[in-house]
Amino acid sequence: MTVHYESLPQATLYPEAFGLPAPDGMPPRDMWPRKPGVFIRRAAGDPALEGGGGRELVGGQFGLVPPWVKSASDAKLRSPKLVTARSETVTTSKNFRDAWLKGQRCIVPMMAFFEDDLRSGKEVPTRIARVDGQPMGVAGLWERWAGADGAEIISFTLLTLNANNHALMHRYQHPGSEKRMPAILGEGAFDAWLNVAHPEKAREFMRHYPANWLTANPVERK
Repeated sequence: MTVHYESLPQATLYPEAFGLPAPDGMPPRDMWPRKPGVFIRRAAGDPALEGGGGRELVGGQFGLVPPWVKSASDAKLRSPKLVTARSETVTTSKNFRDAWLKGQRCIVPMMAFFEDDLRSGKEVPTRIARVDGQPMGVAGLWERWAGADGAEIISFTLLTLNANNHALMHRYQHPGSEKRMPAILGEGAFDAWLNVAHPEKAREFMRHYPANWLTANPVERK
């Protein structure tokens, strides 16, 4: 499960890769559960029509807070476990179903994500990035939680795919367990993903990113 990713290090990368101005405050370089990050969603007020609608960059917590959570303290406990959502079960999961059915899809900008290589019997943190060194946009879901006292939490999660048969990603995570990977979008699919009208059609974007477009390098520490 991807619980750690690397955000964009330079403000100029936001307009270059995503056509949006950089956030006023850059997110932390290393993103972990409950840290404040950014995501891209369909601009408020735009119709949910395929191929149309603008984008906006929004700040939010990494780790989704479902709308049914009763308190901020409960949200604090639950959100670290909800940093990823299985794309195959979003319609049946009470944690993610509302966001999926309401079309609250987003794109999470990142330079890389990290997984553990355990093939040697030891955890070897590994940085996985695009071969060309460009940012990637990962498909996700976002949510707004409102407390009884007026408190608000905007949050997001990464959508993941089964990677048992992926030429690169099958190497990582615990031996014998199901392998998962983030749903990395192609640049040409950004607007279509955000604006697709029907939730079931959004499943068409849940595809493996080609292994030969990714590179994996061990790092000294996470």
